[in-house]
Amino acid sequence: MKTLSLVIVLTAILFYSNAVAEGGNFGLGIIIGEPTGFSAKLWTGNNTALDGAVAWSFIGNNDNNNHNRVLHVHADFLYHNFNLFKVEKGRLPLYYGFGGRIKFQEESRVGIRIPVGLEYIFERNYVDMFLEIVPLFDLTPETEFGINGAIGIRYFF
Repeated sequence: MKTLSLVIVLTAILFYSNAVAEGGNFGLGIIIGEPTGFSAKLWTGNNTALDGAVAWSFIGNNDNNNHNRVLHVHADFLYHNFNLFKVEKGRLPLYYGFGGRIKFQEESRVGIRIPVGLEYIFERNYVDMFLEIVPLFDLTPETEFGINGAIGIRYFF
């Protein structure tokens, strides 16, 4: 766990220190929590974006051969409200949306996601940090409700 913490801190420093004044609309980074892995975001408009992750889930797996880690893939359509929170530097939108996920395990799960979060977008740096809570509604192999939560950071190219 110490190694993972060190990698996270070094990655955050690297992303922040290499940020440039002119970023783009596509970002790559890391997501930590449930799930933990790699995050991507593509701005499709001033207030809309596609977001996704390829990550590992650490809960809800009964297959001991995977040491309780299973591949988790999700994609969401997000709407951002930039008018709720005012900050002196950067921007702090509330975002919400809908999407889907697949959790690959012995009996793979397919479900609907409803993400809600806060994203801090640094001024002039095109680096963002986010915190999200995601209610889940799995449809297969059985109907089940759940919740995910994570933090993350991305660098925009």
